[in-house]
Amino acid sequence: MELLIALIALAAMEIVLGIDNIVFIAIVTSRLPADQQPKARKIGLFVAMLMRIALLFTLSLILQADEPFYDLSEIGFPKAEWIAEAEAQLAALPTEYGHETNQQRFRLTTWIHTIEEMAGVSWKDIILLAGGLFLIQSSVREIHEAFHGGSEHTSSGAVATFGSAIATITGMDIVFSIDSVITAVGMVEAEGEGYLKGLSVMIAAIVLAVGVMMVFAEPVSKFVASHPTLKMLALSFLILIGVMLVAEGIGTHFNKGYIYFAMAFAIAVELLNLRLRHSAESENPA
Repeated sequence: MELLIALIALAAMEIVLGIDNIVFIAIVTSRLPADQQPKARKIGLFVAMLMRIALLFTLSLILQADEPFYDLSEIGFPKAEWIAEAEAQLAALPTEYGHETNQQRFRLTTWIHTIEEMAGVSWKDIILLAGGLFLIQSSVREIHEAFHGGSEHTSSGAVATFGSAIATITGMDIVFSIDSVITAVGMVEAEGEGYLKGLSVMIAAIVLAVGVMMVFAEPVSKFVASHPTLKMLALSFLILIGVMLVAEGIGTHFNKGYIYFAMAFAIAVELLNLRLRHSAESENPA
């Protein structure tokens, strides 16, 4: 029963964390001929599944990727000074507990942790930073092209071939996968006697989640492609996700729940607008 609950929780988490992946795949494959798009979407999600499973089999490397290999204080980052200042403020707080004191203590403790995160450079930071910058760049380019000729007039740098689309999707799959796998490892016991059980649960959850995403990827992609305003909204989401990845890459963490809620709210508003426009067109046909 415990394993079943873990499986359901992990699968749900993988689906939620895979939403940005589906949006990215929908945007990339929209540049392909219509007959190639379903195949590219399926291959993209299949590669994402293989990437996550492969990363699970290298748990030690993934966990090491989160460990800093370089400290920016060696090139002048004022880590020691900032931490000393924060610790001095922490020590000066009243010893008795109160709401305001607890808030100040929490803020200072969080700030010390953030300084340490910002100073330490890990491979995960580099991957997230590079992936975030790529996501921002590609999304801004797509928006620019939408205002200057549309998707039919692609620039030389745009995705135009099946191979380049798969390569682009695969590259971003690495970025989306590493955070997802680290989260999954943190949710399930994957050490000692529970290693094989934990690993099997995580693999089953990933396969289940990708299966669900494959079912919904095509209708989502078609819906986005047929509604230009939704495509613009999706590109804006990708910029937001790219900014979040860059922020995490430099050691500043966001509560992803707020971001996903904002995305869901924006989609709900846009769907209401689409419904309103459809009703207006039905009442006043051209």
